[in-house]
Amino acid sequence: MIRVTARAGLGLLAMLCMPMAPASAASGADGLWLTQDRGGIIAVRSCGTNLCARIVGLVLDKPTEPTPLDAQGVSQCGLELINDAAPAEPNLWRGHIRDPRNGSVWGVQLWLNPNGTLSMRGYFGISLLGRTETWTRYPGTVPQDCRMSRSDVAAALRGR
Repeated sequence: MIRVTARAGLGLLAMLCMPMAPASAASGADGLWLTQDRGGIIAVRSCGTNLCARIVGLVLDKPTEPTPLDAQGVSQCGLELINDAAPAEPNLWRGHIRDPRNGSVWGVQLWLNPNGTLSMRGYFGISLLGRTETWTRYPGTVPQDCRMSRSDVAAALRGR
């Protein structure tokens, strides 16, 4: 009887010491997200065990207006913002985010909220030195050239 208990204890200890498989990044964050200022649509997707995000929609005041440019003078349409947000806990990822306006790189935390929104906190050095935005799911589609109007976004949100 002692041998069986010792074996069971060793088996349990071996299981506890085994490395755990990385959590899947796709635990609900994948999809299209409307930024807090309603100025852009961000596509979040799994890239391995991490989360990646890129700009897929830009809300412009006029349909003929050129899409904003990044720090290198290239259209922000398709710009990868995040490519290394690793799972830290269930529904929490940490990595880096690029500011599309000037190319600077910041720390980032992303987490899913119980109400279905996605919070994104960009920060410098430590999380206390940052700003949080809350993104909402975008139920619509985005055009190939990223150009969107405020009425396109409003119509998609009404059609939820």
